[in-house]
Amino acid sequence: MPHGVLILAELMDGKLVPITQELVGAAQRLSAGPVSAMLIGSGVEAAASGITGVETVYVVDDPALAEYTNDAFTSAAEAVARQADPAVILLGQTNIGRDLAPALAYKLGTAVAMDTIGLEMTDGKLHTTRPAYGGNARAVNSFTASPAVATVRPKSQDPALGGSAGAVTKVAVDVSGSRTKLVERKVATAEGVRLEDANVVVSGGRGVGGPEGFETIEQLAHLLGGAVGASRAVADLGWRPVAEQVGLTGKVVSPDLYIAVAISGASQHMAGCAGSKNIIAINKDADANIFKAARFGIVGDYKAVMPALIEAVKKVKAEG
Repeated sequence: MPHGVLILAELMDGKLVPITQELVGAAQRLSAGPVSAMLIGSGVEAAASGITGVETVYVVDDPALAEYTNDAFTSAAEAVARQADPAVILLGQTNIGRDLAPALAYKLGTAVAMDTIGLEMTDGKLHTTRPAYGGNARAVNSFTASPAVATVRPKSQDPALGGSAGAVTKVAVDVSGSRTKLVERKVATAEGVRLEDANVVVSGGRGVGGPEGFETIEQLAHLLGGAVGASRAVADLGWRPVAEQVGLTGKVVSPDLYIAVAISGASQHMAGCAGSKNIIAINKDADANIFKAARFGIVGDYKAVMPALIEAVKKVKAEG
């Protein structure tokens, strides 16, 4: 009978991505059964010791898995899932997770819930909660099939703290028959904190008027140790790189603080930031939709508000 929770641990530049321990924490709270992790790639076994709070780390280590391809990673994940026989499989809502989860669920003959922010087990069944309609509603899904597969939004779960590393179990999988290969990789680089990992995000919309409008946004983000984001309109106009786009067709972020500058709050944009713990909106239109989602709002021209806000932050930091 399926039991316990299996999570997917991911590596970026040879290091475990932050959501790994968030998934472990969620798994521990979900189940009294065993919590295990799977690590897939080439030369990844050494990273297994960094996954704490799990009983077992299933490692699929093969040169053919050096680069992510859907069919090869799906085959590897399916093999681990059938060996571990979990009741629940959790993946991060990352580029890999959101591509792999549906394929894995299909192979296992089960269902998948995407971009979840809430997880609960009742009578042995997983119930998930995710934002809907641009964050204006919550959708609750209940699984009837097992294992339940779900992706989890970064920063929506408290990470596991402490615990020992799990015992490594190597799983051999033949992925030589993979029908896809990576032809070229282009990495979108951004200065400073990665948007997805930032605790503070300061985003600008088309209302800033042009690329020069982001000067104060960059200053405030730097002062707060955060990252710069942008609306789709800004990215489409070429004012900021696409890598900074927040929204349904861009990045999904869940920072502790999201500051929206001259952003109207269209549902497409709110889908990317609705999971933020606190939203501060700055807009000269008092009827802008963004204020409905904001915890705090400032009605005014950003050209006057932002310099004053920057000076206030500098003063607070100077006072210690």
